[in-house]
Amino acid sequence: MPNPKRRHSQQRGAKRRTHYKATVDTLSIDKTTGETHMRHRAHWVENKLFYKGRVVLEKAVKEVPQDETPDTEA
Repeated sequence: MPNPKRRHSQQRGAKRRTHYKATVDTLSIDKTTGETHMRHRAHWVENKLFYKGRVVLEKAVKEVPQDETPDTEA
């Protein structure tokens, strides 16, 4: 493995690291739902997956029958 011939100063490493910056994600407002979401990403609203203002996927909602509800008597 290559190793430096001489020691590099702490300042030299710090100068290099100054260019590593955190980026802020770009947010958009969906025209159909009015939700704020990350750009170029699908987002969930009321059990529906939206992308570019269109419904891509709908999540099936499970209905619990009234007869099979657990009793909470203590």
